[in-house]
Amino acid sequence: MKPNHLSRALAIALLPLVLAGCKIEDIPGLGPDPRAVAKDSEAKAIGGACRHAMRGLEDCYVLNPKASKALVFSGWKDMDEYMRTNKMEGVPSVLGQNAAEKRSAPEPESSSSRNNRS
Repeated sequence: MKPNHLSRALAIALLPLVLAGCKIEDIPGLGPDPRAVAKDSEAKAIGGACRHAMRGLEDCYVLNPKASKALVFSGWKDMDEYMRTNKMEGVPSVLGQNAAEKRSAPEPESSSSRNNRS
């Protein structure tokens, strides 16, 4: 073998040893799709936010139908553990409270209804 072929063969033989210390995610183009990673992270964040807002899992699933239920649950569970460990209280959600207040508040009388009573 010529020295050039020998060095090339040695480099090819040593390549797996060099890459053995690398995580596949660290090598550009070989890791998971960044969009999938972002979507998974978002689903876990949704679960954590639902737990912090004292919202049940079922409500969280209904409000976020496109999120992975397994990852939403994982985020919810992680936040639950964090809140229990740090003795944190949840913050009630204000989602939908304005609509409920409008329905329960008495409607103001219109001028035409006041005139009809006389």
